[in-house]
This record gives sequence, C-alpha cells and structure tokens, in this order.
Amino acid sequence: MRILLTGATGFIGSNVARILVNQGHELCVLLRPQSDTFRIQDVLPNLTRVTADIFAAGGLGSVLVHQPEMCIHLAWYAEPGKYLNAIENLAALRGSLELASQLSKAGCSRFVGVGTCFEYDTKVGLLAEDSNTMPSSLYGASKLALATVLQALQKSSGMSVAWARLFYQYGPFEDERRLIPAVINSLLNGEPALLTSGKQIRDFLHVTDVAKAICKIAHSTLDGVVNVGSGVPVSVGEIAASIAALIGRTDLLKLGSLPDRAGDPPFVCANNQRLGSTGWSQEIGLTAGLRHTIDWWRAASHSRRGLARVGA
Repeated sequence: MRILLTGATGFIGSNVARILVNQGHELCVLLRPQSDTFRIQDVLPNLTRVTADIFAAGGLGSVLVHQPEMCIHLAWYAEPGKYLNAIENLAALRGSLELASQLSKAGCSRFVGVGTCFEYDTKVGLLAEDSNTMPSSLYGASKLALATVLQALQKSSGMSVAWARLFYQYGPFEDERRLIPAVINSLLNGEPALLTSGKQIRDFLHVTDVAKAICKIAHSTLDGVVNVGSGVPVSVGEIAASIAALIGRTDLLKLGSLPDRAGDPPFVCANNQRLGSTGWSQEIGLTAGLRHTIDWWRAASHSRRGLARVGA
C-alpha cells in the first residue's frame, strides 16, 4: 500500500515509520527542510522522502504526486514546556486541514489523524471515546477542532477517517526534557530528581506499543475516535520510584520538592476497549519498558545529539 506519513522524524512517528517499512508498505515521508533524521537513520534507504513544510503557507507543494492511498498524520508542534498554549498550534491546525482537504480531492481512501487525551474533560477520570470533550489548552482545542472537521469531511468526501487519541508515552529517543527521561538522566548523572508530590495518576504506554496501536487502527475498519493507552492507571510517584529502584538511586528521588501544577488533573486514564477490538494488545509492561528505556539512555549518554530539539 502507498502510505504518506507526516511527523516521521518525531518520537512516535519514527516508530510508526519503522513498523510500516517492516510490513512492506511503499512509504513516503514528509520532511521539513530543517528536519533531523537521526531517529530514522536505519530505515532512510527504504523511504521516499519529500521536502515540504505543511505548516507553512503553500507548503504542500508536490506532496500528492505519489498518490497515497492512506495518510497517517502525526506532524504537529510539540516542544516540551511550550506546546500546550503555543500559537504554533494554529499553523499546525491550518496545515493539517489543508492536507486533509487535498488528500480527499486526490482520492486518498483513508486518513488517520493523531490526537490527545487533552481533548477530553480530564476531570471525568476514566476516559472513553464518548466522554465529554473540554480542552483547557490551545493544543487540545486545536486537535479537537481538527478531529471534528475530519469526521465531517468523511461524510462529504468518502475518505474514511480514524482519530487515534493518545494518552502518555515513553521510551527511547524521547525528548530529554519530558518526565521519564528527565528523571532517568538526573539519576544516571548522580543528581537529585526533583518532582512534585507524584500523586497524579496517569496512563503510560511504551512508544513501541503506541506505534503498533496506530498501525493497527490504520489498517482496521474503525472510524472516528480510538483511545490509545494502556488502560492501567499508575501514579507519577510510582513511576519515579520504579526508575529509582531500577537505577539503584532511591536516595536521589525527591518527591514533593516541587509544587504541584495548578489545574493539573489528578486522574487521566484510557478506556482502551475499542483499540482492543483491532486485535492490539499491550506487549511491553511498565517495568520492562522502564528498564529498556534506562538501558537505552545509558548507552546513549555520549551521543544525545538532537534529543532536546523540537519533536515532530
């Protein structure tokens, strides 16, 4: 199958690219002029690369020359600490709408967008696809707007649309400013890991399982929203304690040394039954996944080029 993938150089997109190549698909990836391909070096020879910035005005260019039968759209602005209310979300929304519009006109039969649990009213707790939406950030609002338009576009164009709504991810090649790699690197460097109370409950899934879920959704007959999460609630404190125990530096774990963030939801976890209907199941448990991630960071400690850059 001819598949167009955006965001292929990012944390999640690179894993999706690897799976699709291994499945034997004809994969075309969009790369911005400034893209760093360090996460996909191993599969670059197997990719058709098109230089384009779909978030810039007129950025689509010759993207549709390859006549994709399916598009998996992961590209978005995602700089840690900035992305939630960054104005760049509007450019990402505008470019995504134009991409979907052009693909529907070109006869693309399937569009898989990637959303976020921040589209939901996170005060609800356990979140199913029919839970109320009430985004509290520009990022969540922009993603929800795209999902809403895409589902309406499906009715008018005949292009089937699925929306993979992601919860929390971790694993190798994650931006080192995010929670799990930040804790790992502090402890590996013999530095205190300064954290909030850690009482927040979250749903974390290894990035390999996340990528496999996206690919399962893409090749299923499901349309509409599909949650992508483990379905297993775990506290931030438990995750941090597991990392500290695996590294052997529980003495450096400083829970409660930072104040909890105002408005931070106490419980965010996915009901993933709809995802399970595709045949997907979690393969990497949290302890095994954290051990794998710690080992990767140990090996990468002398070659972290690009890991603090903006993800796709």
